[in-house]
Amino acid sequence: MGSQTCTALQKQALLWFVIAASQCVSALGCGPHYEYAIEDFCLGKFRLDMQELDQRHWCNWEDTVELYEELTNCTYLVALKMDCFWPNRLVDEFFIRVHRHYFHDCSLTGRLPMDPPNRILGPFIVVPILVTLLMTALVVWRSKRSEGIV
Repeated sequence: MGSQTCTALQKQALLWFVIAASQCVSALGCGPHYEYAIEDFCLGKFRLDMQELDQRHWCNWEDTVELYEELTNCTYLVALKMDCFWPNRLVDEFFIRVHRHYFHDCSLTGRLPMDPPNRILGPFIVVPILVTLLMTALVVWRSKRSEGIV
């Protein structure tokens, strides 16, 4: 675990060096350096945070909103440091990749679809069955009563 932390710190230091160096050369703009920065720095932290969160909670907005806001803010701050417009095409593509990887199974409401509790679901199942049986019994009873009447 210590070597991973050391490697992460080295990557962060390298990232900030790349950001600082890109400040000196305005011709670099928002090209691959910006994309590398958000992939390595922002997505790296987001990946670690999402690994700590149980995968069943990835679609729960309350559990992921803070992590998602940190990721969004990180891409903005890196763009600001590198004199890039934000949002831009690279950020859009970045978030599409994030959504495809982490949130592809989530519903539009951000909640996992699940059955309602049995106390709610039960009446919706039992009542139509009872009505069907009652109507069948009523039809049989009426048909037996009318046999003698012409």
